[in-house]
Amino acid sequence: MTISQGPVVVAEAHTLSFQTRPMNDRLATVDDALETGGEPRRHRHLVVSPYHEQEHLLNLDSIDAENQLLALSLTKLRCLRADYATASYIESFNWAEIIETLRVLTRESSHAWKETSFFVVAFRSRIPPTTVYADLGKLDKAAHAEATESGGFLKYWFGAPDAEGRNLATCIWRSEEDARKGGAGPAHRKAAGAARSLYSFWKIHRFRLTIEDDLKGWGITAWAE
Repeated sequence: MTISQGPVVVAEAHTLSFQTRPMNDRLATVDDALETGGEPRRHRHLVVSPYHEQEHLLNLDSIDAENQLLALSLTKLRCLRADYATASYIESFNWAEIIETLRVLTRESSHAWKETSFFVVAFRSRIPPTTVYADLGKLDKAAHAEATESGGFLKYWFGAPDAEGRNLATCIWRSEEDARKGGAGPAHRKAAGAARSLYSFWKIHRFRLTIEDDLKGWGITAWAE
């Protein structure tokens, strides 16, 4: 199954002031961001996954400035390699472009970036030919809505299985605590219970994305308590 992310949907956050302008491959405001006449709504929402329904959108008013800025930058996340299912996680995505976008947004918002670490999960899997992908999709979508409601879920991306059924999915969270809460609900328990029949292999890797003060440096390292 090929996932089409579609046009990026971005809303302006109440604690930050961004310059709004139409650009082909940059952030664009949408109807959900503004009331008639151009006045901001109290809550702004952002598409952060392949799912565009309201229950899957990130409420930017629920997170602080660093998390808002990273979530906005992550709307540009894209895969760089066809072999992402087995390739190095860091080399599979356009992290340098994400950080450069973050620098631009931080500068435009006149925000003083403070060093922040984010919790990153990479889920590698393999599905057998017997798996009905539609069933897997239903479980995944329900779990994502549940995780979004719990808070702090900044980005979700997944690819399409390769010829051997191998795939990669990744999540970026505000914190490990948010990820734990997001995975504790009934939809996640149902998905976990079905994993044995849906996957022939799965493995979870955890990383820490750290972005230094004033965005002077950044890195992705293995997660350590």
